[in-house]
Amino acid sequence: MALKIELKPNERVIIGDCVITNVDQRARLLIEGKVPILREKDIMSLSRANSPAKRIYLAIQLMYTAKRPEDHHALYFRLVRDIIRAAPSTRPFIDRINNRILTGELYKALKETRKLIDYEKGLLDNALCQQGLRTNGQGDGVAAPARSKSPVEGGRETAGGARVVARKTNRPQRGAHL
Repeated sequence: MALKIELKPNERVIIGDCVITNVDQRARLLIEGKVPILREKDIMSLSRANSPAKRIYLAIQLMYTAKRPEDHHALYFRLVRDIIRAAPSTRPFIDRINNRILTGELYKALKETRKLIDYEKGLLDNALCQQGLRTNGQGDGVAAPARSKSPVEGGRETAGGARVVARKTNRPQRGAHL
């Protein structure tokens, strides 16, 4: 069965061990035969592989496009061992990826690894939020500026600018359930 691919202008695709770049207008390709194919949106570059899950994706991508996938197995298993050691909750994702690799379904292993990347991002975002660190997309780990509840810490200002500080009592708030 043939695969039909439509490429946008300047879009790249990997077919086998070749990178094909479309030039200036849409192009349609009809590909027959069994050869690894990756669209540009699915290609992980070395510079973008900046997290453990993305490095696993890159290792599987190398297996998928290589004539001898076993040349990349040692790298893959080292990366898997590292991520499981750091985040044991990734184990179910790794098991599904391993099953795809063992059955020779490397493209489907890449798709499973996308789920691992999303899960890893959720873990990192959650960790940053719990530590009160901002997530500005750069992962710089800089503490977020403290936010004040009001213009004057611990109180509020009236229209005339006077400070009103609320007294704390042991009485439950209105509407609070005991």
